[in-house]
Amino acid sequence: MIIEKWRKIASKYLVREKWATLRVDTCELQGGAIKDDYYVLEYPNWVNAIALTEEGKMILVRQYRHAADIISLEIPGGVIDGDESPEFAIKRELQEETGYSFKTCKQIAELYPNPATSTNKTFTYFLTGGEKTHDQHLDEHEILNVEEYTVEEVKQLLKDNKIAQALHVAGLYYGLAELEK
Repeated sequence: MIIEKWRKIASKYLVREKWATLRVDTCELQGGAIKDDYYVLEYPNWVNAIALTEEGKMILVRQYRHAADIISLEIPGGVIDGDESPEFAIKRELQEETGYSFKTCKQIAELYPNPATSTNKTFTYFLTGGEKTHDQHLDEHEILNVEEYTVEEVKQLLKDNKIAQALHVAGLYYGLAELEK
C-alpha cells in the first residue's frame, strides 16, 4: 500500500498563545474516510546542544520542569525566537543559559518531538571549544544550574536513566556518535 498525506478539509484554532497553539482539524484520509477532531499543537521550533568545553567536558543544565514535576538534568537549549536561524538560536541560548561561547558549531540532528500531534522540530548542534565568556542571562522564570561532566560520566548517566528528557537523550546519542568520528 502506498502511504499518502491526509487532506485537511477544515481547521479551527482553539488556543493561540505565545508558547503553544492548539487547533482542531478535519481531514480526509486516503480511501476517503473522514477524521474529525484531530488535535494539533503548534509550538515554535527548538534547539539543543551537545556542548563541550575546551577541556572536553560536556555541559549539562539542571532545572525544575513543572509539567512533569521533576528536577531535570538536560542538555542546554531553548526556543528559536522569531525568524532567527537555528544556529544563531543555539549560540544565543548557550550564552544566555551557560555563559559559554564556542569555537565550532555543527548541526547533527533534526528531530520531530511528536509528529503525530505537534508541528515543531528540534535542531541539535554539536559545539566544541567552549569557554566561559559571559555571566548567565536567564529569563525571569528560569532557574538553572550549569554542570560539567566527562564523556564517561554522561555515558553512565544515560545507562542509569538519569536523563529523562527524550529529545535530550536522543541528542546525547547523536553527540556521542559525533565524538566517535
